[in-house]
Amino acid sequence: MVVNRGGGTAGSLGDALEHTLREAFAGQAIDLRLVEGRDVAATVEEVAGTPVVAVGGGDGTQGSAAAVLAGSETALAILPLGTRNHLARDLQIPTDLGEAAKVAAGGCRESIDLARAGDRVFVNNASIGLYTRLVRERDKRAGPKWLGTLPAAWTVLRTMRAKPFALAIDGKRRRVVTPLLFIGNNRYSLDAGKLGQRETLTDSVLSLLAIERKSVPALLGFAVRALFGRADAQRDFCELTAAREVTIEGTGEIEVAFDGEVERMPVPLKFAIMPAALQVMVPAEATDA
Repeated sequence: MVVNRGGGTAGSLGDALEHTLREAFAGQAIDLRLVEGRDVAATVEEVAGTPVVAVGGGDGTQGSAAAVLAGSETALAILPLGTRNHLARDLQIPTDLGEAAKVAAGGCRESIDLARAGDRVFVNNASIGLYTRLVRERDKRAGPKWLGTLPAAWTVLRTMRAKPFALAIDGKRRRVVTPLLFIGNNRYSLDAGKLGQRETLTDSVLSLLAIERKSVPALLGFAVRALFGRADAQRDFCELTAAREVTIEGTGEIEVAFDGEVERMPVPLKFAIMPAALQVMVPAEATDA
């Protein structure tokens, strides 16, 4: 078991983290390694080759582990100890640590897709533009991420600018001008009650969304309508499609937020789906469905 001691829920447990983890796996022998976030990938690499590696942390932590385990016979067992835990939610992993431990120890294996941008593997999505700036602004502020999100969003919206992108979508060239370009691992729902969720991670496609250029009030209106499942494909998006490959053409570098973590990437930058690249442990009822 490899756990990011500083992420989300894990960090809030402080000195009680190890006891809480061992209690969740009561009666089972575990090789527990509590590490800093920057050391997750190297630690997972050390233990890769075992049948199952349980990884505790948020989506960034899970992405680091997935990049190491991709294409191997070692299954990733997710312990949702981050802030939002989107991947765990989409795979129906229980948020309760004890129940998640049961899945890690006795669940079923399932192969899911991953996505990559260049050599950078990610489990959920990549965003360029508005969200990237929001993450930068949020991380400047002390305290929990959720607390810094609202003031960061206001700062970003006040200075929002749409950017032009030259794209190649499955080989077909397209130019879009958007404040937010979003590329997801599999299809993301825009339906009411399911906004931002994925019904499956096995369709082997990327989802591509580019929001139409809007004023700040219009963008806020879109956000409210999307929250209630009333986004309009024609009015709200200048690009909304699924693809196997998407390339951002051009030169230089761009900032990309991968599962909430910002990195600078060289352009041109090719995004591609990685079908059935990762084995994960999921609840037995999830595979029965």
